[in-house]
Amino acid sequence: MSVTNYPNLTTEAGLLENPLYVFALESEATHEFADVNPLFVGIGKLNAMYNLMKRIHEEKPSIIINLGSAGSTSHKRGEVVCCTGFVQRDMDVTALGFEKYQTPFSIHKPILEYGISIDNLPHGICGTGDSFVMDHNTEDYNVIDMEAYPLALIAKQESIPFLCLKYISDGADGTAATDWPEMVKLAGSALKKTITSIL
Repeated sequence: MSVTNYPNLTTEAGLLENPLYVFALESEATHEFADVNPLFVGIGKLNAMYNLMKRIHEEKPSIIINLGSAGSTSHKRGEVVCCTGFVQRDMDVTALGFEKYQTPFSIHKPILEYGISIDNLPHGICGTGDSFVMDHNTEDYNVIDMEAYPLALIAKQESIPFLCLKYISDGADGTAATDWPEMVKLAGSALKKTITSIL
């Protein structure tokens, strides 16, 4: 099964033996995660893919925990959402007969389903792309970021458990550019509180 439910991560033998906490930016983690030696991959899909693969090559983690900020039109600002579905929102080869978001000739479906589901958190499908969204207008996904899809894909291909939690920093709308810089400052403490509650 691609999506797994663990009511309490500490009950799973070995799962937290060598965790890797992955953020795009230091501003999303702040001092709250200084004790876990987090990996900061940078912004965008290519940076995320390259830096995660480099770290896995050096030392394979027991679990990849992706934490960061994201936009949403359906989840409230300040909420922490657990994502187990991932879409490349900027992949569109429908002109050649492929489904929207489907990578041509890939074995993966348009929505990549992988990760750990946490019961008491809101759930979301994360649309990842190399653009900052200020006009979200589709119901195909309800969380918007720039890194999660390749992280989830690599975790699945490498058979590494994956937990993705996103702090909703903006509405992916006309005020996103002014909301994100302020709200992202609160992400670290909210994510730390959430992680502490499930570990």
